[in-house]
Amino acid sequence: MKVNERIARLRNRMAETGIDIYIVPTADYHQSEYVGEYFKSRQFITGFTGSAGTAIITMNDARLWTDGRYFIQAKQQLAGTEIILMKDAPLSPFLTGTFLIGCDGRTLSVAEGKEYAEIAAKNGGSFRFDCNLIGDIWKDRPAIAAEPVWELDIKYAGESAENKIARVRQEMKRLGADTHILYNAR
Repeated sequence: MKVNERIARLRNRMAETGIDIYIVPTADYHQSEYVGEYFKSRQFITGFTGSAGTAIITMNDARLWTDGRYFIQAKQQLAGTEIILMKDAPLSPFLTGTFLIGCDGRTLSVAEGKEYAEIAAKNGGSFRFDCNLIGDIWKDRPAIAAEPVWELDIKYAGESAENKIARVRQEMKRLGADTHILYNAR
C-alpha cells in the first residue's frame, strides 16, 4: 500500500472516530531515541525513514516535521506523496481551531501531552490521547520486540543496580521523600 493510500485509510478512521487532527510522533512507550519496528508509526504513515520527526494528518492536509539532518532525505522520501515537509516551523499553528486532536498517548511524553491538550483547550477544541488509529490500519504491523531483559555488566555501569538504588533511597530519606518519580521531559 502506498503512502497516500495509508493516509486515506487513516482519514477514514479519523472520520469514524471524530478526530479532526491526528498526531503521529516518532516514539515508543519509553520515549526511546531509536524505536523498534512496531513503533515506526510515523514511518508507516509517511514513508520517511529518518529517526526523528512528527506527522500531523488532517482531513485535507498532511505534514511532516523533522530536523535539519533529514531535510534532503525527507524531501526525497516524501516525493510523490501529498505530505508537505515542514522546515523549522512550530507545530502549534497547525493545531488551531475548534478541533478534536487525537494521538496514541502512550508514545508522548507527559509534557507533550499537556502541551497538545493546552493548545486544543485554548482554541476551544479538545485532545484525545487514547487513539491508536495507526494500529487500526496497519494490518501487517510487526510484533512488539520480545527479547529478554539483560543487566548491563558492572564494568559498563560503574556500580551495581543495588548500590545505585541504595544511594537514591538514602537521598530520599535525607529529603523526607516517600516516592521518587523519574520523568523524561524530552
